[in-house]
Amino acid sequence: MSLSANTRTKVSDIFGVLRVVAGVVLLAALSWEIIAGDHIHFSQAYLTIQLIVCLIFIGDFFIRWSVAEHKGRFFWHNLLFLLLSIPYLNIIVWSGKTPSHDWGLVVSLIPLLRAFLAMTIIVHWLVSGTKMRRLFAAYLFTVVVFTYISGLVFFDYEALVNPKLDGFGNALWWAWMNVTTVGAAIFPVTAIGKIFCVLLPSLGMMFFPIFTTYVLQEFAPQKKSDQQ
Repeated sequence: MSLSANTRTKVSDIFGVLRVVAGVVLLAALSWEIIAGDHIHFSQAYLTIQLIVCLIFIGDFFIRWSVAEHKGRFFWHNLLFLLLSIPYLNIIVWSGKTPSHDWGLVVSLIPLLRAFLAMTIIVHWLVSGTKMRRLFAAYLFTVVVFTYISGLVFFDYEALVNPKLDGFGNALWWAWMNVTTVGAAIFPVTAIGKIFCVLLPSLGMMFFPIFTTYVLQEFAPQKKSDQQ
């Protein structure tokens, strides 16, 4: 029995909220794991949370696939979501292999990418319509989330080897200074740290025109009306 368009929309909205909640939980768990962890081993609690979140993502994919009007098109358009939802880190642990913490963190970030894709629902809502304020809100959301994650990853990889890094606060300050292209007196010594040191200023430079456009859009009409 084919579902109506209204029913499919409601199902998509419900699971859209569930995806965002699961993504936020995963981000909170990763934050706790990195800030309070030993940067060497993953805790069982974090592995359990990541498994549960991945199962939610996989269940969400198959449920939305089952109610999709065009199942073939939905499958191929969302195949990347499914691949990012697989709990690779848990599978490696179950296989009896013990990955290094550095490689384990890279693997554990894969479902977090899925969470970021889930959070695009928020960005899509923010930019819907033609109002410049919503575009600016989406800009702030993207920059803040990416900068925070960059600070987390930088702190986890650099904490034990970088003498200039003293606590997560310094890592977060480093991330914000780099995304604003100002730079910081903390220099990365690991390969991952150097990669993010390049990505952050690049992100800042790409999004700066959006900020400029927002200011011109908001204040230029007011200035023009004042002159008249």
